[in-house]
Amino acid sequence: MGNTKKTSLSTIYGVAILVIILDQASKLAVHNFMDMGTLGEIKVLGDWFRLHYLLNPGMAFGMQFGNEYGKLILTLFRIIASGVIIYGISVLYNKGAHTGFLICGAMILGGAIGNSVDSVFYGVFIEGNAIPGSSTPWFHGQVIDMLYFPMIEGNFPTWLPFVGGDHFLFFSPVFNIADSAIFLGVLFILIFQNKFSEYDLNGDESPSFNS
Repeated sequence: MGNTKKTSLSTIYGVAILVIILDQASKLAVHNFMDMGTLGEIKVLGDWFRLHYLLNPGMAFGMQFGNEYGKLILTLFRIIASGVIIYGISVLYNKGAHTGFLICGAMILGGAIGNSVDSVFYGVFIEGNAIPGSSTPWFHGQVIDMLYFPMIEGNFPTWLPFVGGDHFLFFSPVFNIADSAIFLGVLFILIFQNKFSEYDLNGDESPSFNS
């Protein structure tokens, strides 16, 4: 992955747009062609990878976030964060930040916007999607999740403290393409942070202390 001068800013933002399109297309397909819950599951790779239609009122990977006001705060946070990332990508691009870093930022941006679309609009335009009891369907839509990887299931050894004999399932959360894009964007930044830092903010390679 090279310097951003070889990649247009529209291409960087295009990564975010691609994530949004794939995310929304998969969610609407699941909503229109699958039944919710275990009875509607579709096995993709045996028992290891399934499509499982689930409505998530909270955060990524099925995590919950407070009550009705918590959901509103979360939705507003996603929108504000998306705006900050859009601005940040533009600024860093003009300063010559590494292309790979900006692509990771675009993945995170696409994921944030993808889930924001659910939260803002799905409660209004998809029947039964709004969080039950919410004062308005706007900003209270539930995120559609469908990717499920229950790869390992069993019981902890009885000799383990606290959890001995308890049932466990890995990986139990159900998530979506937007969640995946955010997770992978952050993961790649952590993995390749040394590579990304080889370029300074003027777009030049940083000097090597080994030369």
